[in-house]
Amino acid sequence: MRLPSTAPLQTRLWPLCSIALALLPKPSGDAPEAVWLQAQQAAVPVDALQQWRALPPPEDLGLHTLQQQLALHPAETLAVALAVSVELDPMLARVLAWLQSPVGGARPTLGLLYQLPLPGALLALLQGNAHRFGILQWEEDPTRPLSERSFWVPEPLVLALRGLETDWPGTRPLKVDLLVPPSVVEGANAHAAALRHTHTGLIVRSGHPEEALLGAALVARELGLRAFKIDGEAPRGIGPWLSLRKALPVVHAAPAPGETCVVNRVPGFDGPFLVVCGLDGTVTTEGEGALPTWRVPLLNPVERDTLWTQLLPDGPRPSSLGRQGMLQIRELARATEHQARLAGRLQPNQADLHFARRQGPGSQLGALAQRLDDEVSDAALVAPKELRDSLEALVVRCRSRELIAAVLGPSVSARYKPGVRALFAGPSGTGKTLAAGWLATQLGLPLYRVDLAAVSSKYIGETEKNLAQLFARAEHAEVVLLFDEADSLFARRTDVNDSNDRFANQQTNYLLQRIEAFDGIAILTSNSRGRLDTAFARRLDVVIDFSLPQAEARRALWLAHLGPNHLLSDAQLNRIAGCCDLAGGHILSASLAAASGQEGPAAPVFSTLQAAIQSEYRKAGRQPPPGL
Repeated sequence: MRLPSTAPLQTRLWPLCSIALALLPKPSGDAPEAVWLQAQQAAVPVDALQQWRALPPPEDLGLHTLQQQLALHPAETLAVALAVSVELDPMLARVLAWLQSPVGGARPTLGLLYQLPLPGALLALLQGNAHRFGILQWEEDPTRPLSERSFWVPEPLVLALRGLETDWPGTRPLKVDLLVPPSVVEGANAHAAALRHTHTGLIVRSGHPEEALLGAALVARELGLRAFKIDGEAPRGIGPWLSLRKALPVVHAAPAPGETCVVNRVPGFDGPFLVVCGLDGTVTTEGEGALPTWRVPLLNPVERDTLWTQLLPDGPRPSSLGRQGMLQIRELARATEHQARLAGRLQPNQADLHFARRQGPGSQLGALAQRLDDEVSDAALVAPKELRDSLEALVVRCRSRELIAAVLGPSVSARYKPGVRALFAGPSGTGKTLAAGWLATQLGLPLYRVDLAAVSSKYIGETEKNLAQLFARAEHAEVVLLFDEADSLFARRTDVNDSNDRFANQQTNYLLQRIEAFDGIAILTSNSRGRLDTAFARRLDVVIDFSLPQAEARRALWLAHLGPNHLLSDAQLNRIAGCCDLAGGHILSASLAAASGQEGPAAPVFSTLQAAIQSEYRKAGRQPPPGL
């Protein structure tokens, strides 16, 4: 509390807190608090409140703005002024505690404010906009009479009314801390221009949640505002705080596919607002319906190359990089630099980039998929020539997927999606998962196996929601998705006999649509093509059959698994390859068992391999061949 000025009254700009004290009943006695309050009251002129409305002092400009924006009653404005000043002025806190003794504390009570000589003060304090929008808050204790209940102003709002810039707990300030390509900036600026003179909302969509927040920060920056993400339900009082901070609220929504999510405006804030969400579902607001939408675009090859060069000017060239988003490229650049520093080099090379891509930093797939880190070399993939040719053709298709539409006609480019969807079909153990690892190694991309247990849910709509999140984030992360045993998800639709059949078919229908629109690389494996829904065949770009290996292929598999240190003769090796019709998975298990000696690892010999092969046959429920 400031002491009375010696300046002439007609030129003095009186703070509203002093005016509120002057309107209270005059105290009696010679207590220090009474003497101090009497001096305050004597100094304030009768028409000070009217003067304040016309020209407030600098410390009250924020409160004056809220009073006009929210149409606050004079009693509300005076109460806010007292509640704010008591938080910062120890002498005022001492005086109010004295005035309200013995039942009240230092914060003003309703009983004290009720003494303000203003018509309608009580009703305004209890039901006015200051309380409705959370500027004035009081303890909700029904055991205490109204006259003893204390009022206060939330701490961030107190500081904002005094011109101090602080954050509101539970909010996150958004900023643009990345070099953003022109196409994204232009989109943000265009939508900001459309919002500039409106009070409507805008949905910012992206498969990567952090990239949607970056888009929101870009829109706010163009509007000359700061963006604050509000986590959960908007806290009381944050709307007026946003207005004082010249900020833009950003709320999060997560509608599932086919679901409509209703987002409420922040109470007490009457400007434009942003909603960030994924690529699925619909977002509306009460009374406004569906909101306009901006989908943060993926970067084109030129923009990706430019951004990578800006982040690593002298680093490896990104000519083979896939469709990463802005944040993914930044994470890859940081991981590449870190890998070089681990090796004691200042300058990263192509090997560092390859390692960073294979590790897949920031893929954001979370618990929905598990990364498979194994590098599968050419030597590790033992396959017949026809199968290897098909796999190598698939590698070429994946590398050129962004360029294919440019050399074809308009009917292709009009609906072309650069995703690649492949099915590896064949009996168990024929190397389908190994081939997926080899493909990812060749492309230099991380391989993620979808966790079907984490994706599937017994609750209606949750499986589709998990899949939508998985596909959207995989597109931004540029990974290879592996749906192992895919027939559990992509099963044939059935006749509808009950509600379970209907919901299962809805899940399959969603998968049919989403896999077709998927912009990434997806590998499906299945032991039988016939278990998959027939509609998937049209949506698959490549189908590769994995058959049980013949004798010559089995011999190559045995050699690849046993290595150069085995103790089998050519005749013994030929005997095993000729009579034992095992797939690659069984050969791997038998080789491991044969090398596990009683006293530690040992080079396989014929007798230990015989026993291991017989065990594999028993595991499969089959009789070992007589020739073994």
